[in-house]
Amino acid sequence: MTTVLIVDDQVLIRRAVSDILSHADGITVVGEAVDGDEAVTAAVRLHPDVVVMDIRMPRLDGIAATAAICTDPLLASTRVLILTTFEEDEYIVAALRAGASGFIGKASEPDEIVHAVQAVAAGEALLSPTATRSLITKYVIPGGRSDAPQTTSPELERLTEREREVLLLVARGRSNQEIADDLHISPHTAKTHVNRVMTKAYAHDRAQLVILAYETGLLAPGTP
Repeated sequence: MTTVLIVDDQVLIRRAVSDILSHADGITVVGEAVDGDEAVTAAVRLHPDVVVMDIRMPRLDGIAATAAICTDPLLASTRVLILTTFEEDEYIVAALRAGASGFIGKASEPDEIVHAVQAVAAGEALLSPTATRSLITKYVIPGGRSDAPQTTSPELERLTEREREVLLLVARGRSNQEIADDLHISPHTAKTHVNRVMTKAYAHDRAQLVILAYETGLLAPGTP
């Protein structure tokens, strides 16, 4: 059973998302919070599998709350799904950097919200390739360029050549099974490589690896 904490300062949004998820098989809503402070407190108390997090809230916003949750060793298994509007693109990138596993629009269909929660709970990075490339080009690549040269970074220097290959595949949206197929290794070995890359890069989630690949120029937005 996947447990979910819903965080939004608008009661109608909280109730709507709670109603959608409560009627989905295999999902239980264990709590709600109205701002980032309550979200962090509730997460520590409830240890939910997924926190559905709004960005703009009073007191502590969703970005700071995401960072607090994702850096807490006691919440290592908790994933954050950002609930957003199209006007918050810049904040989405900040939330991904903070450790969020992905994002979904508030106007999404009910089945899309359910799928998003299930995907994040399963450890997947919920990042639309088209949306991600647009966000990266605009807010991560210096000057908005898609041809930024590859740079060195402490994170990349810690990786072996094989681990860089794995990082590139993760950034391209490959699942562990697809990585295994591409590199002709077992799914277990692929998962081990991904976990090692995350550890060396101090990444809480696969989404942070995507950001790292673009920031360092390992992958440019225009490449397949």
